[in-house]
Amino acid sequence: MARTKSKKDNRQNGVKVKTAAPAKKSAPPQDDSASEMSDLEQYDAPAGQDDMDMSEDDKDAAEEELERAVFGDSMGFRAGLASFGAGLDDEDSADEGAAASGDEQAYDNLADADLFFTDVGASTELQPVPATEEEEEEEGAAWQDSDDERMVVSLASVPRLRKLRKTEAEDVISGKDYVRRLRKHYEMLNPVPDWAVEAAQKGPRKKRRLSYDDLDAESEDDMDMDDDEEGDNDDISAEPLSKLLQGGGLVRRTETKKRKLRPEVLDIQRTKDIGSTQPSAITSLQYHPELPLLLSSGPSSTLYLHHIVASPPAPEANPLLTSLHIRKTPLTTTAFHPNDPRIFLSARRRYFHVWNLETGKVEKIARVYGHQHEQRSMERFKLSPDGRSMALIGSARKGGGVINILDAYTLQWASQVRIESNNGIADFAWWRDSRGMSIAGKNGEVTEWNIDEQRAVARWQDEGAVGTTTITLGGDNGNAGSPIGKDRWVAVGSSSGVVNIYDRRAWLVASSGNPSASPIPNAPKPTRALDNLTTPISHLTFSPDGQMLVMASRWKKDALRIVHLPTCTVFKNWPTSNTPLGRITGVAFAPGSDGLAVANEQGKIRCWEVRA
Repeated sequence: MARTKSKKDNRQNGVKVKTAAPAKKSAPPQDDSASEMSDLEQYDAPAGQDDMDMSEDDKDAAEEELERAVFGDSMGFRAGLASFGAGLDDEDSADEGAAASGDEQAYDNLADADLFFTDVGASTELQPVPATEEEEEEEGAAWQDSDDERMVVSLASVPRLRKLRKTEAEDVISGKDYVRRLRKHYEMLNPVPDWAVEAAQKGPRKKRRLSYDDLDAESEDDMDMDDDEEGDNDDISAEPLSKLLQGGGLVRRTETKKRKLRPEVLDIQRTKDIGSTQPSAITSLQYHPELPLLLSSGPSSTLYLHHIVASPPAPEANPLLTSLHIRKTPLTTTAFHPNDPRIFLSARRRYFHVWNLETGKVEKIARVYGHQHEQRSMERFKLSPDGRSMALIGSARKGGGVINILDAYTLQWASQVRIESNNGIADFAWWRDSRGMSIAGKNGEVTEWNIDEQRAVARWQDEGAVGTTTITLGGDNGNAGSPIGKDRWVAVGSSSGVVNIYDRRAWLVASSGNPSASPIPNAPKPTRALDNLTTPISHLTFSPDGQMLVMASRWKKDALRIVHLPTCTVFKNWPTSNTPLGRITGVAFAPGSDGLAVANEQGKIRCWEVRA
């Protein structure tokens, strides 16, 4: 009784009483979750917590299923581990086991020395590489180099060639395969442009073969055009002008109405520039005497012809009509023939070219026969106004200078001019009637040479000349029988930047009373000496009507001035500080004196319209 009562009192006081259960023989082991559940079942909650524990334990089946789906339980985790790998195929397991046992038996039968090897570097033996379908379909090469087959290339030993390998173990390949892989890698990085694809689809273009005269070459300079390479010469021929005229809609210029310019203020308006920037400085610039064409060229060995037209009505202003490239010939002088559709091109070479625009044929003139030693360069020439003669400044000789005159149609030597001038010839200019020329020596002495009489009719000294650089003639003196030509004005530029302008009409008037006297004084006074520029004068150009003179220097940016004639005053309102001239390398007036084009070292051509 006493024992029973004691247990009852303990339960009432909230004390848990745990009695030991008798041990069972060979009882099966229980997992941790089962033991935990048994401990919980044997636990008697204290008084006051029975209701709360009952509320937590009494969970419906849906809530328990949700907890197992979200958080899982220990029984599901162990069941998953037990079932992992149960789906493997028995045959695969058997094969893997047999392979493993076979490898172990193979290694057991090997000697210890055979289990290791010494790395002595990359293999030098060629590895056969199967060709892909694309490689097999490639067109055969036009020429095969036998050295490609004998050459071997190691891809693994050179870090920058490893990207050409197809597998990591690949190393030595043949030279032919190396070239093919390198080309494929380059094409992958640089895809073929669209214009090349379109050109390939159109097929090869038919080219006109250039036929040169059979000329013997005596120096390497004569061979710069590589006449033996027919492929290079094919590119020199061009499309005939007749087709260009049909496609371009060119019309001949109409005579503009004569106008008289006012001094000091010039009415000038900028127009559309000529084309895009050329790849070099523009050393030659000229308008066609009849057609609306502008010629430009430079050291880039390319001559350009632009159609001078406004937009509207044309869809594009001043479009490029055609171009001609002559390999290894940096052009210095190019000019339209005054009467027929030919263009003369020259460079610092022993030869020059003549491009016939009607036929598209380009003819090469290799030398001046009989005078090769005096004409080692054809870079500086001028065509006579009547188109009958071509004058070339010969090689400078000590104490004087030479000008060789060729027939512009037969291109044969016709005559020669020799002058005695220290340091040679600086420049020359044809008379308006083509019967003679004015030749300026570098020492400032000017010689008036009559072509028909083959003699010097006068010599005179430019006032204050310090290194004469250029000379030009312009205007009309109205005297058809003048012994010094029909030009009224002569302008002489010097290295100091001073330009002297002389009135040749005044000389004729002064000498008219004495037929035996020289038509020009020995030391005439200039009508006006202009010192607006401070660097050497490189360009002097009269307008066709003789009312303007452009003087420019390429040695300073924006160094250009326009002089009004006959007042010999400089226009004050143009150019301005905002006029985009640059370093000037070419100046040209349109035949009607209503257009002015200026080229610079950047390869740009600016155009202006001169208004009355």
